[in-house]
Amino acid sequence: MAKINIGLTDEQRQGVVKLLNNSLADMYLLLIKTKKYHWDVIGPQFRTLHELWGEHYEALTENIDAAAERIRTLGGYPVGTAQGFLELATLKEHMGDLPNANQMVERLVADHEQVIRNLREQIDQCSEEFHDEGTADFLIGLMEQHEEIAWMLRSFLEGEAISPSGQSPEQVSFPQGMATSK
Repeated sequence: MAKINIGLTDEQRQGVVKLLNNSLADMYLLLIKTKKYHWDVIGPQFRTLHELWGEHYEALTENIDAAAERIRTLGGYPVGTAQGFLELATLKEHMGDLPNANQMVERLVADHEQVIRNLREQIDQCSEEFHDEGTADFLIGLMEQHEEIAWMLRSFLEGEAISPSGQSPEQVSFPQGMATSK
């Protein structure tokens, strides 16, 4: 195999590949959870969540492929087994558990937020420890996508009416005698 000469030492590239494989494992487990919830959701919000999770599933699939390709670009090999994903992932499975729709959303929010926290640490490591700004930039893009997904899911859970001024009902001053509904 030809020597890779991209301005990073072998140790730097190996360190980055390890970080990317950790992210890959979390994203793969999140993909499985998202797809499972996409299949299993029931209730009044079925169509909304089924479609939303279909979109999230597609985005995660693309991101997983991009992460695996980034790993190969750096001369490493992506983890590609269920056992490998489970060993490296920081996210946990909930085998045999079938939560209701809101619990599914809550779990996905928590998982996306965990991925975001992990990515923030990995971005710092890529920049400061491994001097790999290209991978740091790649991870920033992933983080921003997970932030948007987490926001969408949190918005579903909040479910509070927003006034035309953009304030939540708790922030709006109503004239005396005018009640707010809770």
